[in-house]
Amino acid sequence: MGINEDSRVLPENEKQAEKETVSRNFIELEIDKDLSAGKVAAVCTRFPPEPNGYLHIGHAKSILLNYGLAKEYGGKFYLRFDDTNPTKEKTEFVDSIVSDVKWLGAQFDGEIKFASNYFQQMYEAAVKLIKKGKAFVCDLSADEIREYRGTLTEPGRESPYRNRSIEENLQLFDDMKNGKCADGSRVLRAKIDMSSSNINMRDPVIYRVAHMTHHNTGDEWCIYPMYDFAHPIEDAIEGVTHSICTLEFEDHRPLYDWVIRELEYPEPPRQIEFAKLYLTNVVTGKRYIKKLVEDGTVDGWDDPRLVTLAALRRRGYTPEAIAEFMRLVGVSKADSSVDYAMLDYCIRDDLKLKNPRMLAVLDPIKLVIDNYPEGQIEYLDVPNNLEVPEMGSRKVPFSRELYIEREDFMEVPPRKYFRLFPGNEVRLMYAYFVKCTGIDKDENGNVTCVHCTYDPETKSGSGFEGRKVKGTIHWVEKNTAIHVQARLYENLVDEEKGVYNKEDGTVNVNPNSLTVLNDSIVEPALAEYGPGDSFQFVRNGYFCIDIKDSKPEAMVFNRIVPLKSSFKLQK
Repeated sequence: MGINEDSRVLPENEKQAEKETVSRNFIELEIDKDLSAGKVAAVCTRFPPEPNGYLHIGHAKSILLNYGLAKEYGGKFYLRFDDTNPTKEKTEFVDSIVSDVKWLGAQFDGEIKFASNYFQQMYEAAVKLIKKGKAFVCDLSADEIREYRGTLTEPGRESPYRNRSIEENLQLFDDMKNGKCADGSRVLRAKIDMSSSNINMRDPVIYRVAHMTHHNTGDEWCIYPMYDFAHPIEDAIEGVTHSICTLEFEDHRPLYDWVIRELEYPEPPRQIEFAKLYLTNVVTGKRYIKKLVEDGTVDGWDDPRLVTLAALRRRGYTPEAIAEFMRLVGVSKADSSVDYAMLDYCIRDDLKLKNPRMLAVLDPIKLVIDNYPEGQIEYLDVPNNLEVPEMGSRKVPFSRELYIEREDFMEVPPRKYFRLFPGNEVRLMYAYFVKCTGIDKDENGNVTCVHCTYDPETKSGSGFEGRKVKGTIHWVEKNTAIHVQARLYENLVDEEKGVYNKEDGTVNVNPNSLTVLNDSIVEPALAEYGPGDSFQFVRNGYFCIDIKDSKPEAMVFNRIVPLKSSFKLQK
């Protein structure tokens, strides 16, 4: 009987080799081939953002993928700004992107690079193409170029200026460079193939006139290269071996390769595409985010309801959680959407063993223990994190007057309500059993104070084994409490309507995406912490101190994520 190859018994070293092969993504396999064939000696990758907005969660995938590949192969990783469009670029965006990349832990080699630093080399490259008869100056308007370009089913038509002499093209391009041409009056186009099935190869524009001040080069230039022309040149100059980009650039790859080939770079970089990260029910388009910012719908590009990296950082997400999220998402060539709940799962999983668990009451109501000695304060020993004993414990004040959550008391409770109501007994977390004996109300009939008695024999940790109670509620001591603002965030998008309004293209904003609680209460130990520090508020979720608005005398806490989710990771 022959042996079925799939059921053969492999030696341990071959098992491990097979396992490693299976677990490698398709980009790693392609890089392995290039290294084995001697096409590259050392790997070099880059992250090349355009500084025309803040980065979002999708960019984190590209950053971590490019950085991770360079690190895996012992190569180099560059941060380079593709700043070829001065109409939309700002130094503010450059600074924010640098901060985001550093925050994610992606350590780039050398100095920050700019496409604009290579403008002279790009100009010389364009002149080289003209001299080779591979580029020409075109006087068609933008609308006419689009008309001549053809469609997906019809070939394009050649520009009437396509056959200008090399000498005339050199002179006209020099005129463009020297400011003698108005914006939009002329462009430089590559001379490739107007009948190509790939529209990107139909004599694409590679330079245009733009009399604008550039954030990096000032007024030195009045002509600027197009992205598709500049990008491969930048990669070649920097020695990038693998240009890792998203799938929408797949149709641009023939042009990328054409530029590299015609400019005769000796060590051509290779473009490889992967699927973008799509998250359900979130806004990632820069123009939509910009409009939300400009309309005042959100509090800037770092509003915690957004998924910009600045917003996630302010919300309290960690680089480790984002890295784990990207690992779970993986790398593929097929577009797909990922449930935002997976990201929430990752942040919970990261924070649960890192953070102390503190006492906070978000919507407080006063509780008075009438038989507790007036004026007495005792300090209870409270563990910082029950799952991590080495985090130790702290002393928390307890007295006759406390605050509890308003939802933890009901005058007329429904069935199976095990918290506090008249005549019922519950445990105050880390403290004693208390029984509700009465309430105070205001002139409108609203409960303003809950009265209780306590049983001193039931102190937590005392070994009390008497009667049982079904409910445990948390609290904060009244006289030492810190009054704070708590911000509760929900999805910015109205999930029932979808992200975008089909009629006008605006974002369907959830009117309940932000709830501000101005009278929340936290235990005094939180005064020792500062902006960016995060915690689990017992029974309320994970929170952090806002890095923008919080002050020592007026602390602001952002809810990072609630404690529970319906999302379950598939093992």
